[in-house]
Amino acid sequence: MIDSSRVGLVGAGVISTTYLEAQETFPELNFCAIADIDTDRSEEKAKEFGIESLTVDALLTNPDIDLILNLTIPAAHSEVSLAALKEGKGVYSEKPLSINANDGRQLLEHSLSLNLPLGCAPDTFLGAGLQTCRSVIDQGRIGQPLGATAFMMSPGPESWHATPHFFYQPGAGPLFDMGPYYLTALVHLLGPVEHVSAITGTGFEERIAGTGEVVPVNTPTHVSVNLKHVSGAISTLITSFDVQASILPRIEIYGTDATLAVPDPNTFGGPVRIHHGRKTANPNATAPTDTIEDLVLTHYYKDQSRGLGLAEMIRAHAAGKTPRASGELSFHVLEIMELSLESAKAGTVMRTTTTPSRPEALLPGPLAESF
Repeated sequence: MIDSSRVGLVGAGVISTTYLEAQETFPELNFCAIADIDTDRSEEKAKEFGIESLTVDALLTNPDIDLILNLTIPAAHSEVSLAALKEGKGVYSEKPLSINANDGRQLLEHSLSLNLPLGCAPDTFLGAGLQTCRSVIDQGRIGQPLGATAFMMSPGPESWHATPHFFYQPGAGPLFDMGPYYLTALVHLLGPVEHVSAITGTGFEERIAGTGEVVPVNTPTHVSVNLKHVSGAISTLITSFDVQASILPRIEIYGTDATLAVPDPNTFGGPVRIHHGRKTANPNATAPTDTIEDLVLTHYYKDQSRGLGLAEMIRAHAAGKTPRASGELSFHVLEIMELSLESAKAGTVMRTTTTPSRPEALLPGPLAESF
């Protein structure tokens, strides 16, 4: 049964440790096996966490495994996820769902036709920071949201990653690597997107890895995107691996009454602030003053909570509900990213083909209370 699912991991990289440790936080998670094309790596991880090490094929075809956690590189996401679905297993994938919309659509169609759960990172929007922001918006505390800006400005992953090659290939770059965090947050807060336009650039044709190896750049490394939400709000997102330093905020939501400062969407916590603007409470004051309200986080999961999305998907499927970090949401985000690159090439505005429901907000308490 899905409510006591046995989960197998495909991919034994660094992030697998984070997920395996999440068993201590989320009782829904029951990891039983791990596989990797590097069998030494999967065997080491299996020994560390007391689970079984299998080949990828053996794990995917094992009848005792109910769900697959897909932690492979982005280029392999679609192949591994589709193979798992065809074996009758639910899938939760690291982002992005796929590196192109055609493959992503195939995954979504398979999961729906087989009534199998399909979920995808990021799950940070389920954390205390972004859930508090959602509550602020839903309560009307900033008025009607009119727009947003979001910035992911970085010098690139070679500053911390020893082998950053795949970050500079199609299906990666700043938009596909970090964009899902920001786009998921924007859709969670403002609803789905209907129009996309973008301009892209590449600041450097080559990068130097920490090993000194030259890394060719085969994808845009600076992407500026404009989004028109179905709600009427307009968002601007800039993602870049070409910026050496920045003091820009991560995300701001602009309402008719106030501005909401949203925390880093690659984290689960805060800070969250409401900026009420330069209003004059005292008519005798010589100058208006800013009023900034620092908010106490209202929801659970403010610390590192990777695995929250998988745990939520397991509970949602058991309850007959669509998971919040759903395949529909992640496909919409994938479509936005792909249309952004197409818009930049064509020099025109693109229209999305999907309109997923805005993910249901979590209740302030532990995950179980939202079901």
